[in-house]
Amino acid sequence: MKVKFSSRKRSKGFLLLEVVLALGVFAIACTGLTVAFHRMADAAKLAQSELRITRILDSALTEQLSFPTVEESVIQIPVEGTDIELDVVIEPIENLENQDGELLQQMFHITVTANWFENGSWQSRSAETWRYNLMYQP
Repeated sequence: MKVKFSSRKRSKGFLLLEVVLALGVFAIACTGLTVAFHRMADAAKLAQSELRITRILDSALTEQLSFPTVEESVIQIPVEGTDIELDVVIEPIENLENQDGELLQQMFHITVTANWFENGSWQSRSAETWRYNLMYQP
């Protein structure tokens, strides 16, 4: 008597191998997605930190420009609720002429530098502007 093997019995052995391979491919895809999500979270955290520092610097520059007059000075200002310290440096600009060749008096260079400790080292960012004192006089 001849025994015939049906094709169904042979495919059952391959079915287990196919499931194992599918699980392996799925695991690799999940690992890739997890790494991608982790990198996106790190990028979002960095962007949020940069935006926070930019807003603090912009606010400090706006505050310095809001005074009716400025004078040469160096000021250190701690930012409340954070570990950030601002260094404000106001220095006069000498020998600056306008396009008519007239010497501009009372011109100042204002630099605000934010310093903070992050990721095991000191970080620093700065913003700067110029201020013509006589422009804001009544």
